Amino acid sequence: MIGILGAGSLGRLWGALLPAGRVAFIARLGEPTDTDLSYRFQPFEGPESPVTIPFLKTGNKPQLILVTTKAGDTLNALAGVIDRFAMDTPILLFQNGLGSQQAVADRWPGRPILAASTTEGANRPEPELLVHAGTGDTWVGPMTEPARAAVSKTVALLAATGLAVHPEPDILQRLWQKLIINAGINAYTAILDCPNGEILSTHLYQSTIDDLCQELSQLMGAALQIRETPNSLRQRIERVARNTAGNTSSMRADVLRGRRTEIGFINGYLTQLGNELGIKTPVNQMLTERVQQLSSH
Repeated sequence: MIGILGAGSLGRLWGALLPAGRVAFIARLGEPTDTDLSYRFQPFEGPESPVTIPFLKTGNKPQLILVTTKAGDTLNALAGVIDRFAMDTPILLFQNGLGSQQAVADRWPGRPILAASTTEGANRPEPELLVHAGTGDTWVGPMTEPARAAVSKTVALLAATGLAVHPEPDILQRLWQKLIINAGINAYTAILDCPNGEILSTHLYQSTIDDLCQELSQLMGAALQIRETPNSLRQRIERVARNTAGNTSSMRADVLRGRRTEIGFINGYLTQLGNELGIKTPVNQMLTERVQQLSSH
């Protein structure tokens, strides 16, 4: 049995693709567990189908826990349920940005805490419809020392979905690669209220992207001791923006729906890291503040 904490788009995607009868959602503290969660699933290819997944019952012992909550909710959501599970149960984090993964690993260093970076795309155009919007790859790696022995087992369990899942010894570097893309796309789409591809021709993007990539290059070099040129980072950001031109980023979707964004774990994380490392990050700070202003409304 695999338990999933977080019934948003990504949680529902894994729930729909894992073998029926071997997956259950984990109710947060105080939530009822006596009803199943039902929704419609539109796979990347093929017809729509109904999905019904139960909630984990008291006494059930999952082999693996997937945590697919928003980054800002992760620590509290996990703290409310983690004592129900054995110390050696692998816990796999699927959060955007950086900061939440380290917070969980620091809180429970004796548990096998893993992190995932995924390019699978899922969205919910209607409350009860989950669409697998794009296929990609998922990398899994350890955040704590006990997690190193759990990587192979975790990859094997997730591979039952038929998705491409890979072990990644240096998951932090992989998370940074995705952070760079999110930092260069998501905030712009939220501020400008447009799909990914449209940011490329705007004045805000054109007037700030080179300085942003300079900040990203310096931060990456200081944090990972890996230096990529600002021009290389810009090319990578723009390639993804073009390849996902019609997509709405999760940050723009959060603003449109009046939900709290994950800006604090993307450009906000980079701003805080810059403060700690003595690296100036005025563009990351500007983007963070402008998205915070939007979401506060």
